[in-house]
Amino acid sequence: MSTYSFGNVNGPAHFGDHGQTQINHAHAHPDLPTMMDLTDRLIEALRAEYPELVPQGETIMAQFQESADDGLPPNRGRIRSALETIAIAASAGTGSLAYTQQLFSALGL
Repeated sequence: MSTYSFGNVNGPAHFGDHGQTQINHAHAHPDLPTMMDLTDRLIEALRAEYPELVPQGETIMAQFQESADDGLPPNRGRIRSALETIAIAASAGTGSLAYTQQLFSALGL
């Protein structure tokens, strides 16, 4: 038998930490200039690989730009929707998908 923690696993054996582990990305506040730079790279990759998805990248950039202008957090719903559209269309191993995954991770989506 292993002593490895299986996380919060429900069942008759009651393995895990009994709900103690909390993974919370609700407080993810990435550096806005970094996110804008990453989005620029995403748009460049989209132009080269998937020109039809460039408007999705521009939507993400517009949300970050609006956030920079008004000082409020970016609209995560619009960003998530655009990122999901790109992730569905982008093939594995492409720069577009890599930048999309980085943005998902950095934003805690």
